[in-house]
Amino acid sequence: MDLFQAIILAIIEGITEFLPISSTGHMVIASSIMGISENEFTKLFTVCIQFGAILSVVVLYWKKFFAGIDFYLKLFVAFLPAAFFGFLLGKKIDAMLESPLVVAINLLVGGVVLLFIDQYFKASTDDNVNISYSKSFKIGFFQCLALMPGVSRSAATIIGGLSQGMTRKAAAEFSFFLAVPTMFAATAYKLLKGYKAIHSEHVSILLIGNVVAFLVAIAAIRFLIGFLTKNGFKLFGYYRIALGLIIIGLILAKVPLQIS
Repeated sequence: MDLFQAIILAIIEGITEFLPISSTGHMVIASSIMGISENEFTKLFTVCIQFGAILSVVVLYWKKFFAGIDFYLKLFVAFLPAAFFGFLLGKKIDAMLESPLVVAINLLVGGVVLLFIDQYFKASTDDNVNISYSKSFKIGFFQCLALMPGVSRSAATIIGGLSQGMTRKAAAEFSFFLAVPTMFAATAYKLLKGYKAIHSEHVSILLIGNVVAFLVAIAAIRFLIGFLTKNGFKLFGYYRIALGLIIIGLILAKVPLQIS
């Protein structure tokens, strides 16, 4: 993987990580088209640049992250279900679910769900709805759905927030906050397992990739908050369906696809 390819992947990561459209699906397509999907460093790179994306949340919402222990405890409670089931079922998930076809199916199903989610959950208009510990825990269970590649962690947790009576804005913001411990843990775990794939020439690529993902993610977060508040999820639903069909088309065309 060269620097240009790294920047392309970092831009995709920054755009897709917080939108309800599945970053995994986009990485599958982009890395496969560029012919680098089977490279071990590429697999590690697509995980490591998540650090730049989550750093954007901390920077944009830094006041929240210094709001007090209660905020951290609620994030921890919401993080627990995915951490538990991810650890318990990790090998089975890797073996049975991480395939391009599963990504495509989950994109399609998730897209159909997003077409109707605005009608099913009438979002609150009160941005000050209290997020209790029990609500945080319930949202955490929605995040477990994202253990299946293609579901989209952002989509699952935002819908979880809506199910607890939150506004679209508040649900999206809580989804961003929850991404920090979740993605940090995933990145640290992958690094621990695959750090041997990183060589001296890769360090600068990793640094640049994280900077690009950070800057693009800031713009993506700001876009999502405004767009969701005004327009809801339907456009994202159509987009997911189209992306799922593209991946199925690539599978039928026998283009080698690899999920990192």
